[in-house]
Amino acid sequence: MTVTYTSRVATARFGGFSQLLLLWRGSIYKLLYRELLLFLSAYLGLSLAYRFLLSEAQKRLFEKLVLYCDKSANLIPVSFVLGFYVALVLERWWGQFRSVPAPDGLMVAVAGNVHGADARGRILRRTLMRYGSLAALLVLRAVSTAVYKRFPTTDHLVEAGFLTREERRRLEGLRSPYNKFWVPCAWFGALAGQARREGRVRDDCALKLLMEELNRFRGHCSLLFHYDWISVPLVYTQVVTIAVYTFFVTCLIGRQFLDPAQGYAGHELDLGVPIFTLLQFFFYVGWLKVAEQLINPFGEDDDDFETNTLIDRNFQVSMLAVDELYGEVPALERDRYWDSASPRAPYTAAAAPLRQPPFRGSAFDVALAKEEMQFQPLEEIGVTLEPPPRSPPGTFARRFSLLRRKNSVGSEAGLGPEPTPGDGDSLGGDTAILLGDIPGGGSSPHDRWIPHPSKDDVV
Repeated sequence: MTVTYTSRVATARFGGFSQLLLLWRGSIYKLLYRELLLFLSAYLGLSLAYRFLLSEAQKRLFEKLVLYCDKSANLIPVSFVLGFYVALVLERWWGQFRSVPAPDGLMVAVAGNVHGADARGRILRRTLMRYGSLAALLVLRAVSTAVYKRFPTTDHLVEAGFLTREERRRLEGLRSPYNKFWVPCAWFGALAGQARREGRVRDDCALKLLMEELNRFRGHCSLLFHYDWISVPLVYTQVVTIAVYTFFVTCLIGRQFLDPAQGYAGHELDLGVPIFTLLQFFFYVGWLKVAEQLINPFGEDDDDFETNTLIDRNFQVSMLAVDELYGEVPALERDRYWDSASPRAPYTAAAAPLRQPPFRGSAFDVALAKEEMQFQPLEEIGVTLEPPPRSPPGTFARRFSLLRRKNSVGSEAGLGPEPTPGDGDSLGGDTAILLGDIPGGGSSPHDRWIPHPSKDDVV
């Protein structure tokens, strides 16, 4: 059902997207043509009634209504609410696609950690992957109408080979009203533990890897189920729909062409058909239709996810990986670049013009004159290796002692006025003493702060 056009736009060229405008399946024309024809028919019906059915007095009254609706239509924030809504729906659509469970990580873990080429090892691996496929199928069957039509009952699951009759009896015997996609995951965990006890899973690290992959797979199943359960708030969808349709109901009247002889501003030309209003309808209602199609991609629209194809692919690939390909490794051979220190893959004649030199960094394009690349003596560029001068010993102790005495006797000690509250540019008395801003203090910046006081500076 997915409409794929990626190969048509693989290379950007003049009018690259224009060739997509003639596609019908999955197009905006297929989604919108009914609403567009209805809007145009209603518009032309009102226009004909205004021109041929109304009396002169009725025409004047209708013209006032047209002017009022045309002015009031701008008060409806269509683009604002519609833009945010479509962005939200698109983000949700992509999140649902990313949450579709894929068994690839799980099948690699099972194939690499459940050992045994005999019938017992084979049935363990196949059953583990069948449980994973069954969990994904139970979720997709709950959220996708296409999958539900394919497997409407558990009898169909048994007949298709996803369930055995004993497993169906146990599954239906669980007295729980909730979706039971988690049950195959529990069976998977129990069977993996049994394989560990039998030595088919050789250590606890391998069992831990199996359970981590199972939990990741189960997490995707749960997230997909909750996407189906928790929808975009209904009020948001209602507000956007009402805004769009109210706007264009207002435009049905407000965008009518009036008699140019009446001299109304903006109505000097009578075209009969509102070209730009139809374009506006096409864009805004088309935007709403995009959200309508993307809000649930598990239906049967042209661009909905092909869930049945995903089921077929995942089931077949997972069984091949843990059965047919188990232990199958091609014979080791020296590759063709065995004796090459810098192997380079060849290019065909068609790909040779696309070859580019390797990128080494943008700074490699900087050009320097020969004299600018000569090292200069440090004495000539004014760099000194001597450390900055330090305060004399005991400076920090004396300042800290003054600070303690100042705090004990109060502000009458003559240390200067207190700073104005809220004045961030003035130093308080305590800070001024500590940093050396007192009468007679040193003016060197190194005398105001000692990052690493010596033992003589400690009180």
